[in-house]
Amino acid sequence: MEEKRFPESNNKINSEVWRTYLTTGGTIKGMQLPWFERPFFRPIFRALPTEPRCQICYIPFQGIGGFISKRLLDVKPSNMNPHMCDVCERFAERFPGGTELEISILFADIRGSTPLAEKLENREFSELIHRFYVAGTKALYSNNALIEKFMGDGLTAFFAPAFAGPNHAATAIKAGREILRATGHGAGKTPWIPVGIGINTGVAFIGSMKMEGARTDITILGDVVNTTARLCSQAAAGELLVGKGAMEMSGLSKEEHESRRLSLKGKQEAVEAWSIKTSEVK
Repeated sequence: MEEKRFPESNNKINSEVWRTYLTTGGTIKGMQLPWFERPFFRPIFRALPTEPRCQICYIPFQGIGGFISKRLLDVKPSNMNPHMCDVCERFAERFPGGTELEISILFADIRGSTPLAEKLENREFSELIHRFYVAGTKALYSNNALIEKFMGDGLTAFFAPAFAGPNHAATAIKAGREILRATGHGAGKTPWIPVGIGINTGVAFIGSMKMEGARTDITILGDVVNTTARLCSQAAAGELLVGKGAMEMSGLSKEEHESRRLSLKGKQEAVEAWSIKTSEVK
């Protein structure tokens, strides 16, 4: 059956398509998808061999099932999270635009990367950064985050309800803890690379961004994104700085963690945040 596409100029409908997909993983009424993207087929795909497979729709990436999905369906692991298929990227191509949605955002950044680079040979520094990327993305992928971008000595990811669950803030904090553990932070430990993390929850724009002649990327924009980046810049090595929105959604006790009021660049008023330190990472 031929896929039904809404006019590209209909931003209101495309916005609703994005919102429905990112909150439920489904589609709006009246929209038809390629047959293999319909939720009805997920139990069938789950029965096909073999692991690994998409954690959302269960399309396999290896074995006989992987051969079918790659050769016949043109489905492969996502560039944003290889634990998922590339439906998100193809979705962005089909429905230009985006929507405003409450999500959780994580920024992770190496502390003191400039003096660190001065001490190491270029190849050594490159290998260290690559090791950090591997450790960070492993924690993010396993918690169904989507990597928005890599930034030299840092990375950005977001957690949408359809993939990370209704309490995506708790999932983001869990992923942040795992990144700190993976980079050697913890009580009485010396990290192999110093990392600080900022996490916050709020309404951001999520949508497709395409430059002429280039591929379409999914990006996140808005004040909550900028605030999270600023929180990350304030986080010490081995520390998670969690914004008010994420703290309240996560259900973590504010009394059990150090509260701070931070003056962040570009913000007129102080921002409240809570510190989860190395000693609290288990």
